[in-house]
Amino acid sequence: MTTTKEIMMATETTGITSESLLKLWQGHRNLTRRTIEAFPEDKLFSYSVGGMRPFAQLVYEFLGMCVPGITGIATGKWVKWADSKEVTTKKELLSLWDNATAGLDRIWASIPPHRFQEQDTAFGQWPGTGISFILYFIDNEIHHRGQGYVYLRSLGIEPPAFWDRPM
Repeated sequence: MTTTKEIMMATETTGITSESLLKLWQGHRNLTRRTIEAFPEDKLFSYSVGGMRPFAQLVYEFLGMCVPGITGIATGKWVKWADSKEVTTKKELLSLWDNATAGLDRIWASIPPHRFQEQDTAFGQWPGTGISFILYFIDNEIHHRGQGYVYLRSLGIEPPAFWDRPM
């Protein structure tokens, strides 16, 4: 199993750029958006399997990490998501998603290069570097999107192809 430290070391030697990392994340965000779209309106906010949270609740978790997390990485100021008022329609949830995507693009451009490797404590709780936080945000989204795929399949709906992540 590869550790975060090994990934960071490989990143330093392979020279992955900030732009490449953002494209990777946006590819995953695009796939998650299509997963949200695949849910029937009446199941997005209520359906779950085995006592797990409904997919909309997982999307709120992603939203709570995206712009607040990138803002924290860019500025060192870690503030919880202010738009946490829960919405009740798929259209409203997708609007929150799209606003966060635009915010990610806007704020990403302002991240000082040293912040990717600088030690910090995300949301006053989790120590790490900017890059380790970003990798966690992406991993968390992938993990819970897989949960959404299980929900969709249990509803008889084919989820979007996981490898189709245009960047």
